Amino acid sequence: MNDDTAPLNKKTMMDLLIRMTLILYLSYLCLKVFAPFALLMLWALIIAIVLFPLHQKLAKKFNGKQGRAATVIVLLGCLIIGTPVVVLGFSMVDHVQDLYRAYESGNVQIKEPKESVKEWPIIGRKAHQLWTDASADFSAFLVDYKEPITSFFKKMLGAAGGAMGSVAMFMGALVISGFMMAFGDRGSVAMLKIANRITGPERGEKLTKLSVMTVRSVTTGVIGVAFIQALIIGVGLILADIPAAAILSLVVMFLGILQLPAVIILLPVIIYMWSSTGSSLAANIFFTIYFIVGSLSDNILKPMLLGRGVDAPMPVVLIGALGGMMASGLIGLFLGATLLAVAYRIFMDWVDDPEGNQKINAE
Repeated sequence: MNDDTAPLNKKTMMDLLIRMTLILYLSYLCLKVFAPFALLMLWALIIAIVLFPLHQKLAKKFNGKQGRAATVIVLLGCLIIGTPVVVLGFSMVDHVQDLYRAYESGNVQIKEPKESVKEWPIIGRKAHQLWTDASADFSAFLVDYKEPITSFFKKMLGAAGGAMGSVAMFMGALVISGFMMAFGDRGSVAMLKIANRITGPERGEKLTKLSVMTVRSVTTGVIGVAFIQALIIGVGLILADIPAAAILSLVVMFLGILQLPAVIILLPVIIYMWSSTGSSLAANIFFTIYFIVGSLSDNILKPMLLGRGVDAPMPVVLIGALGGMMASGLIGLFLGATLLAVAYRIFMDWVDDPEGNQKINAE
């Protein structure tokens, strides 16, 4: 009798249990070793998937030299994207550190609040009173509220450190994605084999293509537009010497993902620039025009990038972005939206199985 059709007895059951236990334990150890690098590798994989078509076009111009094409893309990425990201990251850290040093030294000077502060909804009178106390005698104010203020600044420093960690991880992921693109053909074949092994040869190729298309559409169509617009505006905020430029850029990116206009943030910035900064008239006019163009840049980027089609509903992308950031910080903003969109498309493809739907329709 063939061993494949032999009935299971006590000995074979014990052998199977031991093998399964060893396989599960080995899998656990592998996951434990790989866990510290999981986010980095996922981000690198997403970058590689998005940039691979560009890599292939560039490789043709280099006579099929995959490594040289990947090197050029990584270097250009570091210059075009990496440099503004690093500048914004350092700007955020410096701003928080300056505030903390001023707080520790007691050199914080606060202007008296305007009477209009009292008219703020709900918190107006309380905010006006606290603001007045701080401007009148900041030393006494620190004594009364030292513990919550210290806790707030420590959280801000932690957030700034986390932002710099995300910047460093982004740069590392960009470099690793270069290696992935250099061996992209072999990687594609390997992923196809894995998908065929999991879902069968009939659905493996479809699953692979669906995942790749979803990653590219979500990354370039939604997050890409918001990220590029935030970079454009962020550079202007830094050059105009606007306080908390990095934080404002992050808020602009959130608004872009929410499909809200950046003018919500830029209008108060323009008002502040004209009323509070000591810049010249020419500089104020230049940056006003720059911010207006930056707020409208998504109207140019969306037809270019959203034209590829986003296969996942906007609430799925939004929940993934917000949930990813809550779970893994800034890097989760990108990974969460992409992974949840991929999972959604795979699930819906499984739900829309033709054979199952034919049976339902027949009934």
